[in-house]
Amino acid sequence: MPKPYAVGDTFTLVRTCDPYRPIYYAAASGDFNPIHLDPRVGEQAGLGGVILQGLCTLGWAVDAFIHYLGDPGKVAKVKVRFSRPVAPLDTITFTGTVTAVGQGRLTALLSAKNQRGEDVLKGAEIEGKI
Repeated sequence: MPKPYAVGDTFTLVRTCDPYRPIYYAAASGDFNPIHLDPRVGEQAGLGGVILQGLCTLGWAVDAFIHYLGDPGKVAKVKVRFSRPVAPLDTITFTGTVTAVGQGRLTALLSAKNQRGEDVLKGAEIEGKI
C-alpha cells in the first residue's frame, strides 16, 4: 500500500559535519579544492578554516527528502541556493514541508539551518514522483 502524502506533512533530518567529512567527500567526489582540505587556505579565503563541499550539504538535503519519500528513485527535481558554508562540527537541521500533492508529483520546501539558526540553504524546493 502506498504511503499517504498530504500537503502540510513535515520531515526533519539532523546531520553533524564531523571533522573528516570534507576529506571523505573529497575522496568520493574528486573535489579537492584546498578550501575543503587546508585550514590555512580556508582562513586566507575568509572562511575561518575548511568548509564542507556544497554538494555534500545538498546531498544531505536530498537525503532528508528521501527519508520522507522512502525511495531515492522518486526524487525528480531539486532547486537550491547555497547561502552560508558548513564548517566541521556544524550541526545542520533540514526541515521540509510538503506544499503540493497531485498528478503523481509531490513538492516540498526545505530549510537547512546550522546550530546558530543561520540558513545554509535558501529557496530549497524539491519534487518527487509518487
